[in-house]
Amino acid sequence: MLPELAATAAAIAVAGTSAFASLSASSQLCGPTLIGSSDPDEIALTFDDGPNDPYTGRLLEILAKHNVRATFFMIGGFVRRRPDIVREVQAAGHMIGNHTMTHPWLVVESPAQVRRELADCSSVLEDILGEKVGYFRPPHGARRPDVLRTADELGLQPVMWNVFGYDWRPRNDAARIQRYVENGIARQRRAARGANIALHDGGHSGIGQDRSATVGAVRSLLSNCDASMHFIGVDQLRAR
Repeated sequence: MLPELAATAAAIAVAGTSAFASLSASSQLCGPTLIGSSDPDEIALTFDDGPNDPYTGRLLEILAKHNVRATFFMIGGFVRRRPDIVREVQAAGHMIGNHTMTHPWLVVESPAQVRRELADCSSVLEDILGEKVGYFRPPHGARRPDVLRTADELGLQPVMWNVFGYDWRPRNDAARIQRYVENGIARQRRAARGANIALHDGGHSGIGQDRSATVGAVRSLLSNCDASMHFIGVDQLRAR
């Protein structure tokens, strides 16, 4: 009986470790990813799930007003439908990254499908941008070692986050999203780290998702942020 219990406990421990490695934004057990800067005054502001009309455009207006450079991780299926928005983001000087073609849970996809999701998204982006896409954020943050190996083979650097705005939750208004972000920034600064903020300019279920709360939170955040902070693209982060 005792050996069976020990084996069960070991299996649970392994499963727990695997889940942490696959889903925790801070875990490096599946392979190295970019998370945050070593400079507590640096902030990487990122947006997932676009392009999304009209909210991507509204965010571009706010970012331009405050001279802030951000990174947009885009879904390839939406990129095909709204290449005009993709070009607007590029023209404004922001970074654009790969967020797969269809936003699946990559940890449950076959290796062949993972490669298709990443390669096809890079291809459609590069056709529009006329330049190489070098950064990738896994949907939901979910990854496994072979996902990161495939990204590396395709020339994609995985990017996670260390501050999350929970702006995908319908009940969260602009003030609550801003509070999540500001608390996250403060937490990273206490740990002598820069913040890498994950927000959403779209939603994976389709173009047209309401992100007005995110727009409001970003407007207020940039209007009231500490003057010592400066914003960077994910290309200025370094792997841990």
